[in-house]
Amino acid sequence: MSETERLIRAYFDAFNAHDAEALLSLLSADVVHHINEGETEVGGDAFRAFKAHMDRCYREQISELRVMTDGEVGAAEFLCSGTYLETDGPLPEAKGQTYAIPAAAFFTVRDGKICRVTSYYNLRKWIEAVS
Repeated sequence: MSETERLIRAYFDAFNAHDAEALLSLLSADVVHHINEGETEVGGDAFRAFKAHMDRCYREQISELRVMTDGEVGAAEFLCSGTYLETDGPLPEAKGQTYAIPAAAFFTVRDGKICRVTSYYNLRKWIEAVS
């Protein structure tokens, strides 16, 4: 297994364990995070705040993980299953709805750390699942 694949798998293992500190330890201090249908944030502090917000609003698990790598870049496709816990801004009201949506993420690794995370999923399908 390549170092890139090992880091990506460790990222999702920490995600599934709901271990934010373990997940954050895999990221470079200047990590660039491209949020699905949102902003691009830079830095560990921004990622920490994003993760705290997500953990407050959603309880998610990743399954059916497939990881593909080419040197220092990698991609993962997976099923994201979760429970919508707290209303997230302008999105539909949270009432404990459950969902399962396919998603993908793309990564770049530098010096043994993940320095880019880009996530994609179909927001319209997620809204349909929780409405």
